[in-house]
Amino acid sequence: MSVRKLRALPLAVAVLFGGVGCAEFSFSAAGRATLTYTEDARSAYFEALAAFKARNFEDARVLFSEVRKLFSYSRYARLAELRIADVDFEQGKFSDAVSGYRDFVQNHRSDPEVEYARYRISKSLFNDIEDSFILPPAEERDQATTAEAYRDLKNFLSEFPTSRYLPDAKYMHDVVLQRLVRHELYVARFYLAQEAFAATVSRIDHALKKYPNSGLDAEALLLMGETLLKMKKTPEARAVFERVIRDFDTPFAAAARGFLKEIGPEKASDGGATPSSKPAAPNAKDPKDAPKQPPGQAPEPGATPSTTAPPTDAPTPNSGQAP
Repeated sequence: MSVRKLRALPLAVAVLFGGVGCAEFSFSAAGRATLTYTEDARSAYFEALAAFKARNFEDARVLFSEVRKLFSYSRYARLAELRIADVDFEQGKFSDAVSGYRDFVQNHRSDPEVEYARYRISKSLFNDIEDSFILPPAEERDQATTAEAYRDLKNFLSEFPTSRYLPDAKYMHDVVLQRLVRHELYVARFYLAQEAFAATVSRIDHALKKYPNSGLDAEALLLMGETLLKMKKTPEARAVFERVIRDFDTPFAAAARGFLKEIGPEKASDGGATPSSKPAAPNAKDPKDAPKQPPGQAPEPGATPSTTAPPTDAPTPNSGQAP
């Protein structure tokens, strides 16, 4: 069915229903009219879908828009609304796709395709994260879109624990989670290079609490222990290294053993401290010790912002198929 034929349908529908007040109009005629309306809507939708699958996206957009307009009371109008968001997605217009999927969720909360729309919101946000060899390393860039994708994926996994999209959603969740933690560790190392030790420990502690189970916990804790050593806080550093050895069977455990060997046996002068899994993060007291800020970072509490620039120091599975 062409676009021209689609535009002629309202007249046909009007003719079918125009006889409602006539004596010759029967309930069987009304039934046939309803059936014709549904069949025409289905035919128009699948013509648009064929154009979509053939990657004729602009034709598909026009045809889906006509389905929404001419058959607004049919199930196919809602499906067409969803497919228009799919067109935006396939054309790389991820922000537009997010808006389209969110409108669908908002307008059709009980529709069975809400799960698909929610998944595609997350997928669009994930794909909208810029990755290019001409850009700075991922951890050095603004993480606003990454953080939004993380929140959306976390909510999706919580609300749809048995979703058919679960493997891809988990993959994307793990990727963005690690990216956010690597950004926090990049900032922590920047502070460490300035010998802003309190800010370093605080940033690592923040990352561990806000983004748990990232797979980078051992690396983060090892950096925290190393920083505590530089602060002459041996008991706290020892507790952190022991935690790395106890909880993480990774190469970082070997590095933690090396630090413990360097520290030597625990002495009475250490104050007999009991190892703690979460050493307190000290605060910088002297304004001159406040760390300079990497670009785009909010100042640490009590820190004086600075314009000094820091030292310059994942493929996705196939997208979900339209139902």
